[in-house]
Order: sequence, then structure tokens, then C-alpha cells
Amino acid sequence: MIDVCDSKYCTALETAAGGRLYNVVVDTEVTSKLLLQRGQLQTRTTIIPLNKITGHIIDRKTVSLAQEIGGGPENVQLALDLVSYDQRLKPAMAWVFGGTLVCRDLDTARRVTFHPRVRRRAVTLDGDVFDPAGTLSGGARAQGGSVLMQLQELKQLEAELREVEQQLSACTAELNSLQQLADKHVALQQKLEVSRHELGVAQARVAATAHAQLHAEIHALKQKVEQLSAAVERDKVTQNETAARAKELEAKVKDIKGHREREFKKAEEALKKAKKDAENHSTSWKKREQEFETLKLEVRELEQAVATSTQQLEETNEASKALQENLTAAKNEHANALETVREIQAKIKQQKAEIASRSGDIAKLSQKKEKLHKNNNELELKIKELDYKIKELQTEATECEKKIKSLETENPWILSERQYFGAAGGLYDFAARQVGVAGQRLQQLQERRDKLARGLNARAHTLLGKEEEQYQDVMRKKKIVEADRKKLVQVMAELDEKKKLTLVAACEQVNRDFGSIFSTLLSGAQARLTPPPGLSVLDGLEVKVGFNGQWKESLGELSGGQRSLVALSLVLAMLLFKPAPLYILDEVDAALDLSHTQNIGHMLKEHFKHSQFIIVSLKDGMFNNANVLFRTKFVDGMSTVQRTVNTHR
Repeated sequence: MIDVCDSKYCTALETAAGGRLYNVVVDTEVTSKLLLQRGQLQTRTTIIPLNKITGHIIDRKTVSLAQEIGGGPENVQLALDLVSYDQRLKPAMAWVFGGTLVCRDLDTARRVTFHPRVRRRAVTLDGDVFDPAGTLSGGARAQGGSVLMQLQELKQLEAELREVEQQLSACTAELNSLQQLADKHVALQQKLEVSRHELGVAQARVAATAHAQLHAEIHALKQKVEQLSAAVERDKVTQNETAARAKELEAKVKDIKGHREREFKKAEEALKKAKKDAENHSTSWKKREQEFETLKLEVRELEQAVATSTQQLEETNEASKALQENLTAAKNEHANALETVREIQAKIKQQKAEIASRSGDIAKLSQKKEKLHKNNNELELKIKELDYKIKELQTEATECEKKIKSLETENPWILSERQYFGAAGGLYDFAARQVGVAGQRLQQLQERRDKLARGLNARAHTLLGKEEEQYQDVMRKKKIVEADRKKLVQVMAELDEKKKLTLVAACEQVNRDFGSIFSTLLSGAQARLTPPPGLSVLDGLEVKVGFNGQWKESLGELSGGQRSLVALSLVLAMLLFKPAPLYILDEVDAALDLSHTQNIGHMLKEHFKHSQFIIVSLKDGMFNNANVLFRTKFVDGMSTVQRTVNTHR
């Protein structure tokens, strides 16, 4: 609620506030009243309502004068100026700190407090208090340190904890970012593997594509071209040889006319054969030449296809190299990310250890604070008890003084004989005579004398006979009253026994009906009434509910609908003990679902066979169990009632 501007003022401010430091601040007196009535406060607590509390603040002129007397603002400060708070709490802060000055040392506090133009309460930094009434409080303080100091340390630790939590959040965010990078790297790695696989598939496909086949076919065609070229050369040689042979034969024909007839046919046949072979070779050569040209065109097309495939292969290799470079960069980035993650995890682990250590310190400080708060409350209680005793002693002293004055007035000889009071061996040796006992004895004798004087009647002996007769009559009436009393006591004992037996029997019957009704309303559930441990039925009963043999510890473990069914079952079980002819139930199924509503109708038919029910309900599950149904509705702006006999029962 407050923050101390400087920790060196903690002791002074705690002393200045005193017990008010632990008061509870609320907005209005209504809240404070409710807190006292229903807050279940374990200790005596003072509550400050902001709308009623008024505090006196030392005016600035007096504060300035005190600072001049004390040697400057660094030596004298208004306690209210040393704390920061929400402005809504200003009335409470003024009531606690507004009337106290905080001084640097004892001398400054003494000069400021007792200065005739200041006359204000002052507290030193060590916790010594100067009051203008003349009192001085100080000395050794309780062990454990200042509560405000511990609160400041606790707030500082909480601030450090928040800072560490923020750092942890930042580290977590950075870790998430790195995790995203790692995921991205994994995705790139997977993409690279896919690309590698695609490259292998592409290479396999290239090997199996038309390009490879064309390349093989080109090689085969080149070999075939070479073979055809060799055949053409051989045909040319054969043609030349045939032409030479023909010329030789013609020469022989011309030179040797004798063999004309014999060799003519042979030569003619050989010539025809040679010409035919020449024509065949010429035709074959032309055909092979055409095939050669066709093959040359196919080779050019295949070479172009090979060039295109080679270019595609080079592009694929370049893409593979780029992917390989990306893979290398991603691996490096992944390694750096892993290293960063390890560093951040180490930092997070270290910060978690620090947080755990700080949390332990905070828990210890909180326990210490609770202990100090408890000790402070006990000390406040002791102080109040001592104040009460002091007031009692002051009251007794005042009464004794009044009594002494009264005795002196009533007995003038006391003034003249006072000098001999208490003298040993004298007439007024109070120690030897036990004055206290004698005074009590004197008072008793005086009271007895006054009593006897008031009750003394001179005609008492004449009334003795009449009084004796009255005494005898009273004694006779006393005996009658005692006899009547004895009979009444006996009758009361018999009635108590009958009441006990009747109550036990009623409890047993209600318990049976309670369990039966609840089991009907909620399938698989059991309920019973049992006395508390160590007590009997006469002392009270507890409601126990179980499901499938497992009994619940308290009704707080049940849902709202289950508790409603328990209450309804108990009420109906008590009504069933002495059934009435007619019951009226108003929307008892409002908080229940349809199955429970149907169970209520079934239960009423089963357990209340000799009673009639008028039930107000809005659910069909209850309508289905009714003998007669009355429906209300608006017709032409008027309320009408429609009676329907249930024929589906």
C-alpha cells in the first residue's frame, strides 16, 4: 500500500506509525462493518474507513520552521513526505503519518520537539520518539529488523522476480524464434533430400529418356554409316573391275574373231551379268547414299537433342549445386541456432535456479513477516492490557484519594494524629494490628449493626404465634410441592425416554425413506442420516451421500443438481413419516434436468400412494406422471385454464 522513498527511513516510519501500520484500510464504514461481521477475523483488528477517517497534517510553515531549527531539510522531514501512496488513500496516510516529523538524530529531534513554535512529535532514524508532552521512548529494538525494511526488500525481490520473468519470457520468445529457425532448417534439409532424390530420379530418367536412346542410336547409325561407306567403296571397286573386264572382253572379241561364236555367249552373259551387277551396285549405292543423307539429318537432329539435354543437365547440376550451397548454409545456420539454443537453455536454467532461490528467500521473508505481524499483534494486545491495568490503578488511586479526603472530613482527628500513623509500638502501629483485616472486620460489624437496626421490631414477640402458624402452613405446602415435583420429574423422565424411542424410530424410518427416495431420484446413488462420531441421534444427524458404494466426505463435493435432489429427498422423507392428504410443490424441478424430473414423478407415484399432490412445473417429464393436467395460457388477452385428463399413464 505504501513505498518508502529511502530505506534509511524505514525504522523511523515504522516507529512513527506504531500499531496503525497494521490497520486495515477500507472504502466505507459499511465495508468495515461487513468485514467485522462476516470476515472471520482471527485477531483483533482496527479498520480505517476512508470516507470517515480524518488526519491532521502538520502545516508547511511549521515544517519549514522545524527544518530551519534542525539544520535543513536533510535533517528534518515530514513523515508523510517520505512515503509514496495512492492519492485515494491520502486520508488514511494523513492519519498515520501526517502528525510526525522524522529527524536525523536525538539532538535534532529534541530541539525540534520542544521548540515553543513547533511542539510536534518527532522520531529519529534509530526509532527514538520525542513527544512534546515530555515523554521519550527508545532503546533496544526487537530482533528481526524493521518490517518496512523487510517489505521493501520483499518488493525489491518481487520486482527482480518480475524482471527475471520478463527476461525468461524474452528468452522463451527467442527460443521459440530459434525453434522456428530450426524447424525451417529441418524443412530445408527435407527439401534438399527431396531435391537430391529428384535429381537422382531425373538422372535415371535422362538415362532412360529418348536422349540416351538417341545417343545410342546415333552411335549405332554411325557404325552403320561406316559399314555402308565401306560397302560403297567395295561396290565402286567391283564396278571398276567389272568395267575393266568388259573392256578386256571387248578387246578380245575384236582381237580374236575365232572365238567369237564360242565365247560370244559367254562374254555376252558375263557382260550382261556385269552390267546387271553394275546396275545393282549403282542402285544399291544410290540407295545407300540416300540412307546416308537421311542418317546425316537424323544425326544432326539427335546432336541438337543431345545439346538440349546436355544444357538441361547442366542447369540441373547448377540447381543441385545451389541446393547443396543452401544445404551447407542451412547446416551452418542450424549449428549456430543449436549453439544459441544451448546458451539460452543454460541461461534459462541459471535464471530458473535464481528464481527458485529468490522464491525461497521471498517465502522465508513472508514467513518472517507473518511472524513479526503476529508478534506485533501480541505486543499490541499486551500494551492494551497494560493500558487497561494502568487506567484501573489510576481509577483506584483516585478513589483512594477521595476516600482519604472523605475520612479526613468525617474524622478531623486524623489530621492531628497523622504524624503518629505507622509508628512502631504506638497506637497506630498498622503493621502489628493488620489494618486490612481490622478494616474488613469493622466494615462487617457496621453493616451488621445497620442491618439489625433496620430489622428490629419492638412488637415482634406479639406476632410470633401468627408467624409460627404461617410457617407450619408454608411447610405443609412445601411438602405438597415437593411431592408434585417428584411426580413431574418422574413423568418428565418417562416422556424423555418415550421421546428418545420415538425419535430413534422416526430417524430409522426417515433414514430408510431418505435412502429409498434418493436412490429412486438418482440411479446408483445412496444416502443416509448418521450421527456425528462419538455422538447419538439426540445430538444431531449428518447427511452422507455415496455413489456406487463410495461415500463422499461432504456435500461440497456434489453438484448443484445433486444437492437439490438430496434436500428434496430429505424433505419428502420427513413428510412421509407422517403423510398429509395433500401436498403443494412449486417448481421443485426447476434446477434439474429431464431425467431427474421424470424420476421425481416416478418417486411420488411409488412412495406417496395415499396422498395427493398439486405440482407447479414447466417440464414434460413431470406432466407425463400427472393424473390431471391444468394448463394456463392467454387467449385474446385473457388468462384461461384448460383441464386435461392424462390417458397415457
